[in-house]
Amino acid sequence: MDEREDRCSGTYHVVDPEDLDPEPASPCERRAVGDELALSMLAVAVYTIAPGEELARMYHYHEQREELFSVRDGTLRVETPERHFEVEPGEVFVAEPGSPHRAYNPGAAEHPVEVLGVGAPKYDVAREYDPRE
Repeated sequence: MDEREDRCSGTYHVVDPEDLDPEPASPCERRAVGDELALSMLAVAVYTIAPGEELARMYHYHEQREELFSVRDGTLRVETPERHFEVEPGEVFVAEPGSPHRAYNPGAAEHPVEVLGVGAPKYDVAREYDPRE
């Protein structure tokens, strides 16, 4: 991590996610940029989702958090109660508070999916959503 200070406006950071260790408890490869920088309001992570893996631990929603998934490579699939989305490289998927979603890479996919995930507020925990209910 490269930390740079500007005398007028604050501190800046340059981080290569490849330099961060993946989180061992994540259902896919997750490199927590926001945690590395100790960001207080913003959750930021880079994900590599292999075929058959999910981005998060469960189908979920947040009460306050807005989430954004920017696809860098591959095709991200996102299931919602109303429909399924295919998010291509260069596209962004946004889930507003109270919007259940499950982001994944299907088992039949040929390649991993690379995603930049951003959410705020950081500490709004995921609430499990059961689509059968």
